[in-house]
Amino acid sequence: MKGILLAGGYGTRLYPTTKAVSKQLLPVYDKPLIYYPLSVLMLAGIREILIISSENHIGGYKSLFGDGKEIGLSIEYAVQDKPKGIADAFIIGEEFIGSEDVALILGDNIFYGLQLSKLLMDSVENLNGATVFCASVSDPRSFGVIEFDKNGNVLSIEEKPLNPKSHYAVTGLYFYDNHVIEYAKSLNPSNRGEIEITDLNNIYLRKNKLKAKFFGRGMAWFDSGNCNSLLDASQFIASIQKRQGLYIACIEEIALNKGYIDLSQFKSLIKNYENTEYGDYLISVAKEKEGV
Repeated sequence: MKGILLAGGYGTRLYPTTKAVSKQLLPVYDKPLIYYPLSVLMLAGIREILIISSENHIGGYKSLFGDGKEIGLSIEYAVQDKPKGIADAFIIGEEFIGSEDVALILGDNIFYGLQLSKLLMDSVENLNGATVFCASVSDPRSFGVIEFDKNGNVLSIEEKPLNPKSHYAVTGLYFYDNHVIEYAKSLNPSNRGEIEITDLNNIYLRKNKLKAKFFGRGMAWFDSGNCNSLLDASQFIASIQKRQGLYIACIEEIALNKGYIDLSQFKSLIKNYENTEYGDYLISVAKEKEGV
């Protein structure tokens, strides 16, 4: 399976902060926002990744990650000239996806939880059509809202409904089979002039090929597209890391634990973070692996 990380858009909800910098390069506590969705793809076992962003910001991601080889990945880049909807990512990424299945994650989404890695790997291994992830929210009117029957089967998905049929919002993480390319191409733009991810999901729903998985208690999801949610996410990350002494979305550590790089390669990365707390954490990970 391949992965697409969509880091486009104008970030207008964060103006003036994002007038000169991409939203996904803003810090969430001690690392760039984009580290968090990238780590999710890595935890799912995905190593071939396409980052999509605007012409103005794509260079920042290339400077940050390069070709991804340092952390055992293969990272490519593509430009979205203007926001055309989330589903547009599959049209832009058609050549990259090729004949494989694909996961898509939004660049401003953060996920955390003890069972996250297991949930992701299970979704990759048992994909049959499309899988979306949902979480309970207090006010679902700003999201795609998913309705279930008593057996947990999906009945409907509505985009930003005035009268939501449930409190479950569809998060910015999706897994699709290879038919997603042709389905995305068949979509007509909405009133917003975008091809909507909800319309794409409804195609799978009509074909009885849409599965939804829940982020329940003990799982955290942040849609960090505005100042308040960005602050909430930073405070959450800081609290967990300070209490546990374990870093969230440390992509070098994930690469080591997943076997994408060996300990020697991991140790060579530490020099990039000399005299930083992040570097100190990497040193502690290396020592633990060596049994020091």
